[in-house]
Amino acid sequence: MKIIILAGGFGTRISEESHLRPKPMIEIGDQPILWHIMKSYAYYGYDEFIICCGYKAHAIKEYFADYYMHRSDITFDFANDNAMTIHNNVAEPWKVTVVDTGLNTMTGGRVKRVQKYIGDEPFMLTYGDGVCDVDIKALENYHRVQGKIATITAVQPGGRFGVLDIEANGSISNFQEKRKEDGGWINGGFMVLEPEIFDLIEGDNTVFEQYPLEECARRGELSAYKHDGFWQCMDTLREKNMLEELVVKGEAPWVKW
Repeated sequence: MKIIILAGGFGTRISEESHLRPKPMIEIGDQPILWHIMKSYAYYGYDEFIICCGYKAHAIKEYFADYYMHRSDITFDFANDNAMTIHNNVAEPWKVTVVDTGLNTMTGGRVKRVQKYIGDEPFMLTYGDGVCDVDIKALENYHRVQGKIATITAVQPGGRFGVLDIEANGSISNFQEKRKEDGGWINGGFMVLEPEIFDLIEGDNTVFEQYPLEECARRGELSAYKHDGFWQCMDTLREKNMLEELVVKGEAPWVKW
């Protein structure tokens, strides 16, 4: 099953980093978050990726063009006709198709533009800025059992702030950190889709999270795979630093490889 990764947005909420490179290329540890997402899929045996680029698409293309060289030990022998010797092969067993889907194309439009690379078969879709420790093989099996057009991974991100109970006189009677369980379920990405979804995408201006998914829900063709484990998007520098700290400490839940 092929995986589409949406990696074309401007990343304006993390402009401290994204003014230099697309958000999926922002590094966590020593590798882009895009690489972390792909490694998560590969851990479960999924190794064919279609990356929908837009903003600074060249950076993603150059990363994969040079991937083998950057991940290998190499000897350059300038005295011997500039001979180059590769000492180890650390390239991933991946097939990666990088597609420039337009600078201002909406999420649904990006998916529609890569339809020819999917064909008439089910596929997976996720965002290029979030990591998760979801069991992707179990997610696929759940989707097949449900038999619907679309399955999304539902997560509870929780809240960042404490909850206050404030009395009429202004006194705080209770302070409690907001628990994850107190929040609602949201779309965490990591979706499984049938090719019929393409029929619900009109063109470049279609937002995938609006009409296509809303229409699936209206038809009873949208199911949720509830994930109670780790999930985190990287919208801000604060979130990037939090993910970085988890990797540095060796405590990143999504790193199973």
